[in-house]
Formats: sequence, structure tokens, C-alpha cells
Amino acid sequence: MIDNAMAFADIGELGAAIRAKRVSAVELAQFFIARLELVGPKLNSVVTILHDRALAEASAADADLAAGHDRGPLHGIPYGVKDLLAAHGGPTTWGATPYRSQVFDKDATVVARLHDAGAVLLAKLAMIELAGGMGYNQADASFTGPCKTPWNTEYWSGGSSSGPGACVGAGLVPFAIGSETDGSITNPSSYCGITGLRPTYGLVSRHGAMALSWTMDKLGPMCRNATDAGIVLNAIKGPDPNDATSLANRMTAMVMPSGPLRFAKVKGAEDKCQPEVRKNYNAALVELAAGSNVAEITLPDFPYNDMVGIIIAAEGGAAFRDIIDDGRCKTLADPDGRRGGYSNLVAPAVDYVDAMRLRAPMRQAFASIFEAVDVLVSPTFSTVAPPIAVSFDKSYPGFSDGPLITACNLVGIPAVAAPSGFGLHGLPTSVMFVGPALSEARLVSVAETLQSKTDWHRRRPPLPA
Repeated sequence: MIDNAMAFADIGELGAAIRAKRVSAVELAQFFIARLELVGPKLNSVVTILHDRALAEASAADADLAAGHDRGPLHGIPYGVKDLLAAHGGPTTWGATPYRSQVFDKDATVVARLHDAGAVLLAKLAMIELAGGMGYNQADASFTGPCKTPWNTEYWSGGSSSGPGACVGAGLVPFAIGSETDGSITNPSSYCGITGLRPTYGLVSRHGAMALSWTMDKLGPMCRNATDAGIVLNAIKGPDPNDATSLANRMTAMVMPSGPLRFAKVKGAEDKCQPEVRKNYNAALVELAAGSNVAEITLPDFPYNDMVGIIIAAEGGAAFRDIIDDGRCKTLADPDGRRGGYSNLVAPAVDYVDAMRLRAPMRQAFASIFEAVDVLVSPTFSTVAPPIAVSFDKSYPGFSDGPLITACNLVGIPAVAAPSGFGLHGLPTSVMFVGPALSEARLVSVAETLQSKTDWHRRRPPLPA
């Protein structure tokens, strides 16, 4: 019999239980499916449970182990994916009414790689419609309804990887795959009290994933802890001939620096944060720096928000031109989204070209920062999760986020967001670690160090067991 505490076990603990025959992969899949069915509707976090596929994959995992074929740390481990990833066995809705019946008969590369690693796909998880590509100003921006953080169901789970954040945070799946264009892994990871890893652009194939911004989209793991995030990333990264932007073999790792890591704060990053967010951020810095000095850097001076706005507008408008032209965008849930596509179609080409041209000197400027610094540290977001009943622009007046997440997404460099404590309304706060391209192992190691000294990542939300 499976103890309900197993809902919050990490990948290593679950794998050990399977190999010791305390539980089978089938039993584990059934256990988490039951949780998805029980708690998922309370959070609006699940689109489709893939019962038949999940049990078939779990049975195959058990048979492989019985035959002495162990596929590695993910063998028999259940997971879910944001519903912008193609997976046979159910629809791929992109969170949007115009695509609710869309079906693909092949798996996205990430899903195929997890299958090869022995992982068991349980469900397609909720997301903000079209990953927010048409714009949105409220939590209720998906046909599945407003996704809720498991820590307090009056508050949002974050977006656009809403379901992955809520489901991992609530112990409905051990890990999930999300996507980020401009904060969509780091945001729900922060609001749901989990660890999210946004990889270097091109490190993980996007073949079979919905495109919002071809030059910015990234797929990455959302997990219980940093170690799990590293395990999942190792399974899904690598070149893919079906994705022309995926990095070559020789470019998929960076050597860890020798000696103590050089940390730096981002100037102004905590100025407009809620007091609890600031307090927890500084406490995390004390744990990491262990008495050594932490430098401070100023972000290079670029129009980050204007740049990301025009790039997403132009590339998103092209990606969804069909539903803009034929009017189906008027069926979207968010009023801003119903209008946003039309403004995307008239995004000035000269502004898009100017923004794209600025990205090269921006990369050079960040490369110069990382000549003197190994890891940038910042609050992931300036506030805890906003209430679902209030529009975002009215949720927490006076507090605002700096441009770091947007800047790093424009440059294409990785980040890990990790729990740092709790703030207003008892909701999670988070700290973010940023490094140069291909420094994922470094960032995972930093987050592991923090998590070896704190237990924020092991806290459980007050939901049904």
C-alpha cells in the first residue's frame, strides 16, 4: 500500500521504492492519477488524464525492470506536461477554445525522450491560452478556468505554465515540463513553491511544441527540488534534427568553475518587492555566500520591455494568424486576448527589426558581466501570487518586477528558481539564480546548496492528502 507521503517524494526516493519493489510503476501511476482526479479539478490544473497511455507505459516500465533493463533515474516515474506539447493518446489544446479538439498522432521530442528514459506520462496540464501570446490581465485566461496555487486556492498559480506549477506543488505529479518565453517557468514555480529550471535557448528541442516566439521559446523541468530538475534536464536536452535551433553536441555543457563561486546581486532588484520577499531573498544570500562578499551589478541599459513586447507581438501574430484572420480569437477567455491578436498583426516591422538587432549587443553585454561573475542572484518575483478575483494590474499596487527575467529570455541564458520561504497570505516566495549560456549544472548546484541548508522545498500545501 502506498503511503500518502509518497505524493511529495522526489525522483530519487520514488526510484528507490520501485527498485526495492515496495511499489510498482503501475501502482505509482494509479496513485498519482487518483490524486490528479481528486485535487486537479479543485485547482483547475488538469486538461486531460491519459489513463490508457499511462498504464501501458507503467506496465512496460515494470516489465523492463523485471527483465533487468533499467533505463535510469526516471524509470517508472510519473509526470505531466504543459498542454502545448504534442503527445499521442489525447488532445493538445494549447489552453485555448479554438484548439480544444486538436490532436497530434506523434509525441514532441521532449515527450519521446522522457519515454525513452522510462518516465510515465500521466496527464496534459493546464496553461494560459496560447501561452499568453495574445495578452492577458487576469487569472481566468484559459478554457479550463483560473488555475490556483495549492497554497491558497483564492490565489493564482502563475502563468503560463499554470498547471505544471500547481500540479507539482500539490503533489499530483512528481515533475512536469513547462515552457518559458518571458517568465512562464519561473513565475508558477515561484507562486507554487517548487523548483523550476529555464534552460539555455536551444538546449532542449521544441519540436512538437506550440510556437509562440520562435526566437525565445524554451522548454524546461518543474520539480520538487534542484536535483530532480537536473535529472530531468539531462534526459530531455540535446540536439534534434527536427529543430533547427537546437544546439550541437559540442555545445551542451559548460565546465564548472574552480574555486568558490562569485555571486552578484542585481542593483535595484529588491527595491519594489514586498517586505517578506526581500527578507527571504537576503536570507538566501546569507546562506549561499557564507560570509563572503556579494558583488552588485547594474543590468546593461536596453529597452527590455519594449523589445520583448514587439518580438512576442510580431512572432505570436504570425504563429496564430489563422485564428486572428478567421475571428476565432474572439472565443478566447481573456478580453485582452480577444483583442490582442489584431494589434499583433499590425506590429511595425521596423520596430521588430530594431529589437532583433539589439539582441546581439545585449548578449555581448551579458557575456562581459559573466567574465567577472559566476551567478546572478535576485528575487524571482517581487510579490507572492496575486488573488484570482482581481486583475493583475490592480493586485499589488506599488510593487513591480525588474527586467532581469525579460533580459535573460531575450539573451537566451538559463535560470533556476527555488523556494525561499513564505510571505503575504502564507504564500511561497522564491529566489532566482542566473548564469551564462550552458551553465545549468552550476545553477543546479547552487540551488542544491541552498536546499541542503533550508527545507522550504520540502514544505507541503494544506490540500487533501
